Amino acid sequence: MNSYTYELPKGLIAQEPVSPRDKCRLLVLDRSQLIIKEKIFSDLITFLQKGDVLVLNDTKVIRARIKGTKKGAGKVEILLLKEVDQGVWEVLAKPAKRVREKDSIIFKEGELEAEVIGKTKKGSRILRFYPADLEKFLPQIGETPLPPYIKKTNAKLEDYQTVYAKHKGAVAAPTAGLHFTSQLLDRLTKKGVKILYITLHCGLATFRPVKTPDIREHDIETEYIEISPRVAEAVNSAMKRGNRIIAVGTTAVRSLESAAIKGPGQNFMIRPYCGDTNLYIVPGYKFKIVDGIITNFHTPCSTNLILISSFAPLDFVRASYTYAKDKGYRFYSFGDAMFIA
Repeated sequence: MNSYTYELPKGLIAQEPVSPRDKCRLLVLDRSQLIIKEKIFSDLITFLQKGDVLVLNDTKVIRARIKGTKKGAGKVEILLLKEVDQGVWEVLAKPAKRVREKDSIIFKEGELEAEVIGKTKKGSRILRFYPADLEKFLPQIGETPLPPYIKKTNAKLEDYQTVYAKHKGAVAAPTAGLHFTSQLLDRLTKKGVKILYITLHCGLATFRPVKTPDIREHDIETEYIEISPRVAEAVNSAMKRGNRIIAVGTTAVRSLESAAIKGPGQNFMIRPYCGDTNLYIVPGYKFKIVDGIITNFHTPCSTNLILISSFAPLDFVRASYTYAKDKGYRFYSFGDAMFIA
């Protein structure tokens, strides 16, 4: 884990998104020549070619942070993680020690109530809500689940949402996609770049840091993904033609690689897939589908940073992070971007 830690001045942690979105800075990493180039995100179009496939994650962030009161014990904050059954959610509670089995938590002056019915090995809680349908309550009581390192911001939920967000279920944004504008996507399409969408609902696996000294001992949580038959067919056709598959974000990388199977002639292809993945990519992993990654600058000790360091040489990634810090790049969710190819 010591290889994936680094010091970052607090002033480089982006608190607000850039406007327009595609005017953030872009650090381009050439893996074959170990060259770094400085660009603007809208310059991405010059690095993509006709026939390339751009795969984006169209998950939509929900208002997952809700505040309630435990009977007789004061206020608690709940971060919804995923619905495991109708009206039953896995959540993170804060302060966790205050939330025990059989406790009741009241929201919205009693219009919504939750009973603590379980606890997982990793410390999350299982809550059953009454009434079971949270959909009508979240717009009223839910808050944008911004990461804890964003301290002072006027950002709204729309700022923490990609312009192509469609399927509700994420509790963290697929932040690499925040840099795209509808206009840039249109320009890419006109150039002949194929735009495809998969869905991975970003949850605990996306943002929980690795704490084991040996990164291989980290137990990554499952997340739900969907890859349609149409998307699988388009990706496979592009691979047969020799076109590049560019994943936007580590969630898109994990989705595509999770769906990889051996095809005719022992070449890899992807299959349509709906279900959970707990794919954890560490150095030594052989990428089967992805040829390029658009990503952000990740937090230390994160599975995302480890994934990036599996795609490009670790020393090169570390050098690029040092370069970005020296040049004043903005880090993390609302920060600048990288294109690694």
